[in-house]
Amino acid sequence: MGFPAIILADLTPQWLDTASAATSSFVNQPWMGTVGIWIAAGLTLCMFSFIYKDNPLFKFGEHLYLGISAAYLMCVLWHQFFKPKFVFPLLPFTDPSGETALNLWVIIPGILGFFILLRLVPRLGWLSRITFAFYVGGFAGFMIYNVINGMFLPQFHSTLNPLSFTWLGFNNLVLLVGAFCVLVYFFFSMEHRGVVSWMSRIGIYFLMIAFGASFGYTIMARVSLLIGRMQFLLFNWMHLDKIFPGSGL
Repeated sequence: MGFPAIILADLTPQWLDTASAATSSFVNQPWMGTVGIWIAAGLTLCMFSFIYKDNPLFKFGEHLYLGISAAYLMCVLWHQFFKPKFVFPLLPFTDPSGETALNLWVIIPGILGFFILLRLVPRLGWLSRITFAFYVGGFAGFMIYNVINGMFLPQFHSTLNPLSFTWLGFNNLVLLVGAFCVLVYFFFSMEHRGVVSWMSRIGIYFLMIAFGASFGYTIMARVSLLIGRMQFLLFNWMHLDKIFPGSGL
């Protein structure tokens, strides 16, 4: 009953247009902006309450966030992927534009997708392994080409740039030494003694610098999100910039 009901709902554009217009008129009310700001501020404080300890307010905000995100993602997948790539090719008369032709080949990926749902049935859960085998194998084969051409070869090419007595040449030298020493560090076929030990230690330093820079970039992004939330609470919710106009807030 669920799938036919969704199809019938898609076949009633007049009702959908009426419901969409009513929803838009309700959302565009002047007081809805204020209500939205208070709801967003309350949920932000609920999430910040975890700084003190785990509490029911944080769990409420967490569950609400996950539930809304899952529902939104489900709607996006239905309207942008499932309908145009499976429903319309299988049932062309459901396409409002009338541009989709009949394509029975979509039944094969549809069956593979249905196999994943069979994990909920213990006796038939083994069928999902077929789908995961296709998915993992196909994704691995697709990504190998992209990784080699998009990451490995450009990085290899950057170590072959000409050296010179300039800052650019010095930068090329640092990249060359760093890449070679990191490779030596991961070369475990010989014992790390003498020159090999010295080069592997240099490789460790390069790895520490790279991991530290990556971690610092992640922290910077998280702090940027925190600043955005604090600006929302102080300016959009509490309006401190209007209460203290000369304070520079």
